[in-house]
Amino acid sequence: MLIRKYEQGDLEKVRMIWNAIVEEGNAFPQEEVLTKAAAAEFFADQSYTAVAEMDGKIVGLYILHPNNIGRCGHICNASYAVSSAARGRHVGEALVQHCLTAAKDLGFRILQFNAVVESNISARRLYEKLGFIQLGTIPGGFRMKDGHFENICPYYYKL
Repeated sequence: MLIRKYEQGDLEKVRMIWNAIVEEGNAFPQEEVLTKAAAAEFFADQSYTAVAEMDGKIVGLYILHPNNIGRCGHICNASYAVSSAARGRHVGEALVQHCLTAAKDLGFRILQFNAVVESNISARRLYEKLGFIQLGTIPGGFRMKDGHFENICPYYYKL
């Protein structure tokens, strides 16, 4: 597996993977899929966007950016997306590990996840395996695609 910096030529594949997660409605807070123009701006505006390749095909990505501004600007946030065909092949783990290094290289001191859906057990197990610490639970913090509310679990990792 190769993880590398996002390039403009990756746009359509990355947009398709991202939008599939949005459409699933159980992990990302966005409700609207990204148009080609919106996606080009969105991925370019991140502090760092990376893609994961397997056998020459893009199978996942992550975005990394500040979680806040000013006195909290040393805390970053990230989101990960893995194509449904590549799930269970440790792509997410490789993306998170790469992201931790990229975040540190960019001068961030903490990586914080604001809204990990409690039922997203595979993500939560991965984060805990890698040393992330859960900060608590926010009851009903995420509205699922079908309209019901699930708890969210914020996590952090000291870089």
